[in-house]
Amino acid sequence: MSHVVVNLIKKGFFLDSVALMRFSRTIAGLEGVEEAALMMGTPSNRKIMEDAGILDGEGELAQGSDLIIGVRAVDRKAAEMALEESAKLLERSPAPGGKGEQWHPRTLAAAVKSVPSANFALISVAGEYAAAEARKALHQGLSVMIFSDNVPLSEEVSLKNEARELGLLVMGPDCGTAIIDGVPLAFANRVNPGDIGIIGASGTGIQEISCLISRGGGGISQAIGVGGRDLKEEVGGISTLMALEALEEDAKTRHIVLVSKPPAPAVVEKVMQKVRASKKSFTVCFLGLTELQLPGNAELAPTLKAAAQFALGGRSISEGFDTARIAVKPHEGRNEVVGLFSGGTLCAEAQFVFCDTGEKVCSNVAIPGAAQLGKNTEGHRFIDLGDDEHTCGRPHPMIDPAVRDDVVGRTLENPRVGVVLLDVVLGYGAYEDPAGHLASSLGNLEVDGPVVIASVTGTDADIQDRSAQVKILEDAGVLVAPSNTDAALLALACIGK
Repeated sequence: MSHVVVNLIKKGFFLDSVALMRFSRTIAGLEGVEEAALMMGTPSNRKIMEDAGILDGEGELAQGSDLIIGVRAVDRKAAEMALEESAKLLERSPAPGGKGEQWHPRTLAAAVKSVPSANFALISVAGEYAAAEARKALHQGLSVMIFSDNVPLSEEVSLKNEARELGLLVMGPDCGTAIIDGVPLAFANRVNPGDIGIIGASGTGIQEISCLISRGGGGISQAIGVGGRDLKEEVGGISTLMALEALEEDAKTRHIVLVSKPPAPAVVEKVMQKVRASKKSFTVCFLGLTELQLPGNAELAPTLKAAAQFALGGRSISEGFDTARIAVKPHEGRNEVVGLFSGGTLCAEAQFVFCDTGEKVCSNVAIPGAAQLGKNTEGHRFIDLGDDEHTCGRPHPMIDPAVRDDVVGRTLENPRVGVVLLDVVLGYGAYEDPAGHLASSLGNLEVDGPVVIASVTGTDADIQDRSAQVKILEDAGVLVAPSNTDAALLALACIGK
């Protein structure tokens, strides 16, 4: 079948990647459009567009400061209509400083000059430029949160060492969630203020714990993301150690939660030295790690739910939720559980819950004890659909839940699958109605089809309203658990484990 590929370049036009991903999905959904993307013209983005078959000769000439609109359509008319619609979307979100738009600084130096009291910068640019912008911010006396990913490890180490010498903090790269002095940043939720601080190497881990604490009657003082690589041996936990020092001095913080996947052993010792010397109490959740020598002021939590409960002084979060009573046995021959996650940490937690019962598990982001997902790998399958292999050139499923529609549909049709396990993540940056979209994509669940189980990470204060999202899912026939841990346990109960 023939098709038409067209590109339009907007010189010197910058928009945040989250906005561009939303626009891309809107254009891709137009009649006659096969694929579409709006991306900054960096070398890596041009390669993504080339691989997706939506880059032409004009797009190849774009620079990193240019915006490329790429469309592949069934004919010229559909392609040109898609470009027109793209232009309308961009007009409603004009570039900073554009006609009719309030003036905004175009550089960090100008931003600091316009707000001289600022002490914090959030960097969200293409990964190849993020380190340079972060370094500029440090030299302006600003601590930095780097939302961008694809920053070389060597640059991360260099930036964090430089920041430490300046007495500043670098959060990230790939820092997706933070709450600083009550201000939610990036993918964060509206939670109660309180006296519990969180330091996390994972975004959805921070989101799940902070929301469970808030829903359990507690509140958050600070939530400091450090990036997924901070606790690796090469980085040495530089930002984690600095965050511990900051929360030690923070009068608002009484209790501190540490959450990440298991760190390098040498880094664990450094972190435990800080914990041991602290006057505050701790919950340590190195996800799935069940044995660790801790000082007397710290408690080890194997799951995100347990971490939230420990931080709340042992208060139950899912009281009254009885998996044995709620569980639904799948039809004969449907013995497999498939987890399709938008949150990588939630995927890891579900794997741990299954592995802890002796079940065979495989995943594209396998934790210790699980097998790496392959063509002939045995066991229940847990897939992180937010991993780079699934989001290259496409929106993250938290931003656009349609990204997982196809795989959800194929999984529901698989006669061996007895339970489909899903996460729904709410909050800033997330899709406005993920439960509504999921319910629509599930359609009418067949009586003899798989049982569908979901957890909803969020609060009723979030713009999506967690209670309303839960009701939408329940009305669609989905079993909704109060936490990701409970959802995994319910899945086990459904298959008789």
